[in-house]
Amino acid sequence: MISLSIANNIAEVVLDAPHKLNSLDEQALGELSKAYDDAAAAAARGEVRALLLRGEGRAFCAGRDIQNVTPESDDAEAYLAGLVQPLLKKMSAFPAPTFAAAQGACLGVGLGLLLATDVVYVAENAKFGSPFAKLGATLDSGGHWYFTERLGMHRTLDLIYTADLISGAEAVAQGMFSRAMPADELLTGTREIVARVAEGATGAFTASKELVAHIRDQRLGLWDAMAEENTEQARLCKSEDYAEGFRAFQEKRTPVFTGTVAG
Repeated sequence: MISLSIANNIAEVVLDAPHKLNSLDEQALGELSKAYDDAAAAAARGEVRALLLRGEGRAFCAGRDIQNVTPESDDAEAYLAGLVQPLLKKMSAFPAPTFAAAQGACLGVGLGLLLATDVVYVAENAKFGSPFAKLGATLDSGGHWYFTERLGMHRTLDLIYTADLISGAEAVAQGMFSRAMPADELLTGTREIVARVAEGATGAFTASKELVAHIRDQRLGLWDAMAEENTEQARLCKSEDYAEGFRAFQEKRTPVFTGTVAG
């Protein structure tokens, strides 16, 4: 079950099936996709300026729900390419800053949800890795790319071959995610940060989000990246928030941003 709530310019999407560690079947993926569509529509109306994704219970998401999967007839490609990948692309392109708070198991598709989120905060005792060796399957949902990018070839294959898991604290220390927090402080701490970002200059944040993705995907060098920054700054300087930010600085006060996006 997936739920969406919107309040104070924040959309909160919740994976709410703790009895099965928030594992995702086809129906849950459809519900999650709709939640992001609804939140994006609210963002277009100016009602959402940040999004938080979290899971109920002791795990963020243990991956695909395989309880009722018949391996002999399973079409894993249809599940991954037809359902998971389009969802992850949609999440990655969400038109506002996105955050995730991840505790417990974060595996398979659950890891993919985190990779499609802008900023990820994890519980110190969260668990990441590739448990698929025990299933005769392989890491999916972008895990190979992400692990290789952050951990290198040897450590990636070590985790895949052994099915060993690393903690949230280890994952942050190795540059996989942004911050690790004690499990009992994770949700409160994340919500506080999301609330602060939701009061910020959403247009500027979205521009940075797109720039970072482009630099990553196109492997841009310094000067090409700088040229794109210049173009974005020229666009942003026509926005209400840009003018407000400068005026507030000059008047030595806290800016009040509306979250408007320049054309």
